[in-house]
Amino acid sequence: MFAIVESSGRQFELVPGRFIDIDMTGEDEGAVHKFDRVLMLVDGDKATVGQPYVKGAVVTGKVISKLEVNEVHGRMQSSIKATKIIVYHMKPKKGTRKKQGHRSQFTRVFIDAIELDGKVVAKAEAAAKEAKEPKAAKAEAKKETKPAVKKEAKAAKA
Repeated sequence: MFAIVESSGRQFELVPGRFIDIDMTGEDEGAVHKFDRVLMLVDGDKATVGQPYVKGAVVTGKVISKLEVNEVHGRMQSSIKATKIIVYHMKPKKGTRKKQGHRSQFTRVFIDAIELDGKVVAKAEAAAKEAKEPKAAKAEAKKETKPAVKKEAKAAKA
């Protein structure tokens, strides 16, 4: 199950048990962040689309990034940052050049649950168990096929 939410003027696909980086908020590490602008809920083949938002739907998450005070200018900054973007302005034949850098800061949120009308529809622990089960089944299938292939190859040589 996943939800499409609107945050910071963008749309994100949120899955319980995963984390997402949103534009920096002033929340401390361990605080609960709620996404209340849920545009769509998808559960397998069943989808609920809001007009514009799904009524009663909330996605909750826990902030896992740290806020730090910069020693130089004293402003709050996040521990999660994007790669640096260089902005360079130049006017040919005029001798004007301006180089400036920019690095966006994010708040990392771990998605705990998707709720609909106060009822938990999907949780992070359940999503983690579902993800682990298929991997175990694939590993067992690989173990079974490898010896069979080796035996057939030995029989073909003899």
